[in-house]
Amino acid sequence: MKSLYEPGQSRAARHRIARLGSALAIALTALASMPASAQNAPARTAAPAQPAQGANCPAVLQHRFDRLQDEKPQNLCQYAGQVVLVVNTASFCGFTQQYGALESLYSQYKDRGLVVLGFPTNDFGRQEPGSNASIADFCENTFGVKFPMFAASSVRGDKANPFFKNLIAQGATPPRWNFYKYLIGRDGQLIDSYSSMTTPDSRSLISAIEKSLKAKP
Repeated sequence: MKSLYEPGQSRAARHRIARLGSALAIALTALASMPASAQNAPARTAAPAQPAQGANCPAVLQHRFDRLQDEKPQNLCQYAGQVVLVVNTASFCGFTQQYGALESLYSQYKDRGLVVLGFPTNDFGRQEPGSNASIADFCENTFGVKFPMFAASSVRGDKANPFFKNLIAQGATPPRWNFYKYLIGRDGQLIDSYSSMTTPDSRSLISAIEKSLKAKP
């Protein structure tokens, strides 16, 4: 066997090589003393991965939509376990002023588990004709909207986005104009539908939200 030492090596280098050789010899001796079954045992598998977020996500929230501001995909399952108020919105509608009340509602109750989700649509009266960027600028600069909003889409009929189709399948009243509202409980079940005439600060809606917030998921 060829020597590990080379001519001219320092004493320190030879000592390091000697220590490595000793450690290798100990490891080989330990391996030789192990039972054959242990030597041939398969490698330990990794622990099972934790359940994906969608595993505890109600069916109505199992959708992805692009965020309004930057069109980055968002999974609605991130809102599982919260009380969700869904609103189809428009920038040039007689009810557009409700943006301010919706933001106030969100600000007041978000720490208790309420989230407001805005879905701009041009379905009614062509009152949302702009690009996603222009809608986002309008909402932020005019009403200071901070609640989550998503890219413009259809919310009625055969072309409705799958989220609204699920709401209708649960028995929600199809939106008949801008700023219809849908309240979903922590368990993912539809609680009620509210017309455009029901303002975000109405007693009936506030009462339903507060009751839902007290319920367990």
